[in-house]
Amino acid sequence: MRFKSLFYFLLIFYSFSVKASYILLPMDEASQKNHLKAYGITYWCIDKQYKASWLLNYRGGSFLLPDAVEIRKECQIRGVSFEILSDGEQESILQEISSPSQNMDAVILEKAPKIAVYTPKGKQPWDDAVTMVLTYAEIPFTSIYDEEVLSDQLLLYDWLHLHHEDFTGQYGKFYGIYRNAPWYIDQKKEAEALASKLGYKKVSEEKLAVAKKIRDFVIGGGFMFAMCSATDSFDIALSAEGVDICEAMFDGDASQADYQSKIDYSKTFAFKNFILDRRSEHYEFSDIDMTEKRRIPFEKDYFTLMDFSAKWDPIPSMLCQNHTQLIKGFMGQTTSFDEEFVKSSVLVMGSCELNGEARYIHGQKGKGMFTFYGGHDPEDYQHRVGDEPTVLDLHSNSPGFRLILNNVLFPAARKKKLKT
Repeated sequence: MRFKSLFYFLLIFYSFSVKASYILLPMDEASQKNHLKAYGITYWCIDKQYKASWLLNYRGGSFLLPDAVEIRKECQIRGVSFEILSDGEQESILQEISSPSQNMDAVILEKAPKIAVYTPKGKQPWDDAVTMVLTYAEIPFTSIYDEEVLSDQLLLYDWLHLHHEDFTGQYGKFYGIYRNAPWYIDQKKEAEALASKLGYKKVSEEKLAVAKKIRDFVIGGGFMFAMCSATDSFDIALSAEGVDICEAMFDGDASQADYQSKIDYSKTFAFKNFILDRRSEHYEFSDIDMTEKRRIPFEKDYFTLMDFSAKWDPIPSMLCQNHTQLIKGFMGQTTSFDEEFVKSSVLVMGSCELNGEARYIHGQKGKGMFTFYGGHDPEDYQHRVGDEPTVLDLHSNSPGFRLILNNVLFPAARKKKLKT
């Protein structure tokens, strides 16, 4: 009888000693079934006031969450792999991470960022990689456009993504191929009507006003993320303030003959010394983009993420968390950036050394930060108008899409960790 009592006492004691207290969302290649939805789980936890930590460079940038029945259930519903940890196991992991010999760190995620996506009304989620992956990961966002931006509604948000917009007022330089296409004609009419409604004579003037509002949002402390043509066209619009760079088919009158000499590179976020493309029928804004300059066959088109110190450079470390450093290349109107035209103050986080192109860059402007990512869709190599949408269930472990979601969670990090 005495032996039985001792046995039950030891069993109860042991069960308490190994009581699960934490959930680990592993983000390495072998362990995680759905990397993209793991970000959604983490965002969901932060939004519900659960404590969460981002374990930089630990098993691909894993997430540490408190153990709760509803978190386990949510992981099971969304198909996200998770591991149960005891207090002792969690402490052992944190000790490993804190060791000076390990290029790792733990960053506390404390506030779910309010997310806005700058996108035209009526756009489908698959028109843009960011809205597509946010929808897939079940991370909430609000779509806004020119009216909301110009009425200062950006103040309501922490993080802003720029859809593949043309901020120069040249309608994406689609004139050469699609000027007779019904969708192009309709979009041009809609843009002109909106500009007029908002009190502007030209679309280029209205888009510049929007770009300046977005600039002020970043300077004031906001986080901005842009892909494809929204990157270089944004900088070009800012640099050409007060200068007519649009030909007659875009705005009804001729451009300034000497407009290149009036470009002010001091007003841009990321790029310098670029030359604008004057050809109205050419599907290109300037020589920033590498699409026509690159000579890389499909099977060799990869770019490499830089390796940063997690303890000393937490910002680029967070933005580069992944289960691989080698990312498949993908094209867009703006595929990548010629490193010759990237400002020295801007950090290149991903590049292809074969031809000197930057794919993934980051910088600071005022109190805020921005990230530019070249290409249209990380899992659609050469996306064309009218192509079928990417099915993310087939790419739930996509390293290229992970870079987008790193940026989404980045503003949630405890600000003391973000100081450089």
